[in-house]
Parts: sequence; C-alpha cells; structure tokens
Amino acid sequence: MGNLLKPFEHSYIKLVSLIIGLIVFVNCQPETKDIEINKEPIVSTFYLIRHAEKDRFDPNNDNPELNQKGLDRAIRWAEVFDPITLDHIYSTDYERTLMTAAPTSVKKDIEIELYDPSVLDINTFLKEHEGEQVLIVGHSNTTPDFTNKLLGKKKHEEMYDDDNASLYIVRVIDSIATDIVLKMD
Repeated sequence: MGNLLKPFEHSYIKLVSLIIGLIVFVNCQPETKDIEINKEPIVSTFYLIRHAEKDRFDPNNDNPELNQKGLDRAIRWAEVFDPITLDHIYSTDYERTLMTAAPTSVKKDIEIELYDPSVLDINTFLKEHEGEQVLIVGHSNTTPDFTNKLLGKKKHEEMYDDDNASLYIVRVIDSIATDIVLKMD
C-alpha cells in the first residue's frame, strides 16, 4: 500500500511547500491597509459669511459702516460662533466686514487677519489652515467665490444684495471638500 502513495507523496510535498511559501510571502508584505485605516483624518472647517447690513444713507460712500440692524447681526454672529473653537478670523479691509467680525474677535480673543480675495492663493490658504477652524468675512461676491475655490468647483452664485444671513460651511476632510449653506435670521 505504501508504494501506491509514492507518486502522490512528491505532489503532496510540492503543494505543502507552495502553501507555506504563500503564507510567508503574504505575512511579509507591508500592512498598508491597516495603516490607512488607523490614520486619523485631517479635518479643516471654514465658516464664510457676508458682512452684516451696511449703512446705505450715503450712496457715494464705498466704505460704509454697519447700520443698527447690522450691528445687532454682528453680535448674533458672535453668539453663533461662541461654541465653536476658531483658530483664525479673516476679514477684507472694509469697515462693514471688520465691524461684522469684531464681536466674534473680541469674544474669542482672536485678532482679525486681513485678506485680499483678488490675490488669494487657495492652495496655500488650504495648506496653511490644515486641521483648523477658520471664520472668513467677505462680501456678496467674494463669499460664494471663496466657497467655490475651497470646494474646487463653481457651485455657488453671487449672493443677493439683501442676503446678510447666509453661513457657508466648507469642511475639508483629507483633501475632499463638502459644503452646506445655513441661514441665520
């Protein structure tokens, strides 16, 4: 009976050797899957608002301050952002945007940083604020444009002139951006 198994013995040894070789090969491979799964995502959140209601008394004034309704809204924005940990607050260099950002700046004890939307390098901005939460105060044209740049696509049109209540939130997780628009009235 032992002689009948001899031809299979050689094949059996080859099969066992092949299986052992495969096990060793698979176990020696780097575990990239586990590394990727266990890696913490990098989350950046950007809050973009348009300045609050401006004083329209003098139509020739291209840098008006906020009117009373706008001052009240700026204070309400500070209340909205109160529970949110902010790392930076940006504003364009206009009275109405600076006045909108001021209550949040004071409440958070964060200095307002000026930005110029016409020369903004979005890739540098994203890299500089990786993993942070940032408030950006702009205008009816710059706020949706900035949002579009953060998203990497044109999604939002200019805001209506009477829209001072929209809050654009862009969350970038490992370079993938999503957004939502809320209203604060």
